[in-house]
Amino acid sequence: MENTAKIYCGSGKTRSGQFGDFQAVSICLDDIPLENITNHKNGKRYANITISKKKETDQFGNDLSVVVDTWKPDGSKSQKPQQAPPQEPEGDLPF
Repeated sequence: MENTAKIYCGSGKTRSGQFGDFQAVSICLDDIPLENITNHKNGKRYANITISKKKETDQFGNDLSVVVDTWKPDGSKSQKPQQAPPQEPEGDLPF
């Protein structure tokens, strides 16, 4: 996994509503680099983001941080070691 700088693209607050707590976030689309936006088969564009709790609430009351998920597969598939097929016993008795 690469050790890259985080790309912050928004913030948010945890709020309480009639049906419990929820997270309200604002995302600045201009802060998301084009290489992190993917075009899907359905013609729509997507960006993966990660929302996490901040250590401390900031001066505006935001307690959530929104970061662009920059993970990309490395292209090499890790292969599982192949297991040898079970051997048949050499006699008629199973023990």
